[in-house]
Formats: sequence, structure tokens, C-alpha cells
Amino acid sequence: MQFTLCRLRTHQWCFLLFNVLLFHALLFGADFVEEYLLQPTPGIYTDGTVGVVREKARKLDLTNSRENVSEAYSVTNPESCENSDLFLLVLVFSSVSNVAQRDAVRKTWANQTQVQGVPAKVLFFLGSTQTSLTQESLIKESKLYGDIIQGHAMSDALHRGPIDLTVQALRWIIAFCPVARFVLLTQDRVYVNLLAIVNYLLGLHRHPEDLYLGRVIQKDSPDRDPNSPAYLPPALYPNKFLPEYCDQTAYVLSQDVVRKVYIASAGVHAAVPADVFMGLCAQKAGVAPTHSSRFSGEKHIQYNACCYRYLFSSAGMDSKELQTVWKDMKRKGKYCSLFKTYSGLVICKALTYLHKLSNSWE
Repeated sequence: MQFTLCRLRTHQWCFLLFNVLLFHALLFGADFVEEYLLQPTPGIYTDGTVGVVREKARKLDLTNSRENVSEAYSVTNPESCENSDLFLLVLVFSSVSNVAQRDAVRKTWANQTQVQGVPAKVLFFLGSTQTSLTQESLIKESKLYGDIIQGHAMSDALHRGPIDLTVQALRWIIAFCPVARFVLLTQDRVYVNLLAIVNYLLGLHRHPEDLYLGRVIQKDSPDRDPNSPAYLPPALYPNKFLPEYCDQTAYVLSQDVVRKVYIASAGVHAAVPADVFMGLCAQKAGVAPTHSSRFSGEKHIQYNACCYRYLFSSAGMDSKELQTVWKDMKRKGKYCSLFKTYSGLVICKALTYLHKLSNSWE
């Protein structure tokens, strides 16, 4: 009888252990596989155009043409990058009307100029306005905060706007902020963990070149619907899958990659989403993306303080939630133990999964 009871207890423990392992595999399995399999392979450039792009990028210097370059921007703020030691420049893409969202970003994660002892700068990159009254309001905002760059979306096709703004942002960086060692491109509805990102970049063991870091999208199919704004005809791109690219909610480029993808952009004419466009440019420049599951991509991660201290980003944050989360994180201090970080990740991932599940039932 005692032996049978022991066997039952052993089976119960095995069953519990199995379920715990299964639970963790469901939560972290995909991230673990992505983290170790979606890594860039050493570049072997069989396409001669790659070498041409990289050589042009190496020689590119727009600092002596700033006056001409500035004509393409309604608001330039050319003195934004006066610090020659600037480690990280953050460009936040924002719609002109998103004033409250920009204010929330300024009051929260963007409200820091030194991160881990290195200089960081956060600027907003906007497109053109529709009315003179809106433009006047934007000029006042720019004078008040000094953190706005305004480009012009091309008018040839509406869906080209985000692509044109991305290229204009790259050009502005090359002309007015070539001192920044790294550049983070993100959006105004994204929480960005500058401390974690800077710590990661400071810890890189290799020379920080050819860095294109984010949540990598793999084996995404081209849009072959002729009625779609993002239609990619086989004549322009015959491959079955798009090149790997980083989700546009948040990704990091080293300064040399900014130049390389800018040069390559002149030869990419596909009217695709801006992040796919960046991936096509990176491929043309011989740059492979590096994956990190600490970027949430387009997902909104349910809040837990220690989880958010580990993650690089979380998308879908409105102004109220951004300020609530930031206030709570400041109140709870900066440090999380290894156990608290781990349990925090379990909690926020489980809550995110349950939230997604409940939405699918509605």
C-alpha cells in the first residue's frame, strides 16, 4: 500500500513538472528558438551591386551640403546633435495631430539625456501638415521643445508616404547627426526601454557595424494582389518570400547602416510598407537583420514592472497608459532580481496571451 502511494505521488509530481515545463515552453519556446535561429549569417556578397552600395555609403558626406539638404524639411532643427559624443539618437515617427501622444513620450521614457553615462537624444519626425493653422501650431511646439523634425511626404501616391518619410529621416541623420553611434527608429505609441537598449549596445563584443537590430520578420510573402496599395509585382520582386526585415515599431541601426540603406534606397522602387522597404534596402546593401525577442514587435505586452525593465519595447501604448506605466516603474525603483525578472516575464507573457485569447472570443 505504501509503495503504491509513493508511485502515485511520483506520478503526480511528474505530471506537475510536465505541465510546468509545457507552460514555460508555450510562453518562451518561440522566443528561444527565434533568439538563436534568427541570427545574421556572415555576409558573402555575390551580387556586385552590394559592393558598389557599400563603397558609396563609405564615401557619403552630406555635412557640407546641409544648407541644400535643409530645403527639403519644413522644420530642420540642425543644432539637435551638437554633442559629438552622442551614443544613441532616437527618432520617433509621429502624426502631426498626435500632440498628446508626443507630450506623453516627452514626460516618460524620452525624458532622459544620459543613459548609463552615455548621451542619448530623442527627436520626433513628422510629415507635412494639411493646413496653415496646423503648421503654425507645429512651429510653436517645435520652438517650445526643440525636438521636432518635419519632412514632406511625397504626393505621387498616398502609400509611398511612410517610405518617403523614412528616407527623409535617414537623409537628415546623415546630414545633421552623423556623430550618433547608433540610431533607434520607433513610433509614438511604443514604450521604449532606453536603459535596456543602451546596456545591450554597450555590451556588444563585436565592432558595431552592419547592425540592424529588432524583431525580425521571417518568410513573409510579398503582396501579389494587384488591387492592394502594397502590391509587389513579380517583375519587381520575383522571390517567393520577402527578405528578412525588422518590424517597424522599433529597431536599431548602426550609423554605417543608416548610410548603406540610404544609398540602397535609390534602387528600391517597390511601394511596400516602410519596414519591408527597409528590409529590401538592407538586402541590397548586404546587411542582415539581427533578431531580439526583447522587442515586442507590433504586440502590446501587458504591464509588469520587472517584465518592462527587461523588454526593449512594447507597442500599442496610448498616452494615458504610457504615463501610468512610467509612474509605477519610477515608484518601484530600477532594480529587479533575477527571480523577479523571470517571474515578471512569466506574468506579463501569460497576461498578454490571456488578453489575446479573450479578444478572439469577443
